[in-house]
Amino acid sequence: MRNLLWFLLGVIGGFVAAHLMNKDPRGHEVLADVDARITEFTDRIGDAYREQEARFSGIVDGVKDAANDAYGAAKPATFDVVDIPKSAAPDTVDAAKQQVADAVQSVESAAVDAFDAADPAVDDADVPAAATAAGANRSSDAGADETDTPGSAEKKLTD
Repeated sequence: MRNLLWFLLGVIGGFVAAHLMNKDPRGHEVLADVDARITEFTDRIGDAYREQEARFSGIVDGVKDAANDAYGAAKPATFDVVDIPKSAAPDTVDAAKQQVADAVQSVESAAVDAFDAADPAVDDADVPAAATAAGANRSSDAGADETDTPGSAEKKLTD
């Protein structure tokens, strides 16, 4: 609080001193010279600011134009890159489904062959029918049964 009081006394004292100096012709001349220098300084600073602002606005406008041109050039390529996977995805899924179906079919035929080799007493006409039924159950399901175990395929064939 004490510092604020001293600050206010200094400002008030400066105004009083400037007013008294302005009444004297020599003091008036000194204050006019100081005022002219301050005006010249502020004009130079203002001109430099406006010149720098114009220079920066030119650079910024150039960068904005370049960015818009780059965006315009990259936009079609980006959509092409995004559209390629969209159109290729169904083909890839279909190919994967076909490979899984082929693998299931080869496993089933291997199981039938293994079963035939293990038990020659089973009628050949019954085995393909049982294998076909097991294959139909697997292809209708989304995935393997949770109850499938390594020996469950043989159990299904004998049932």
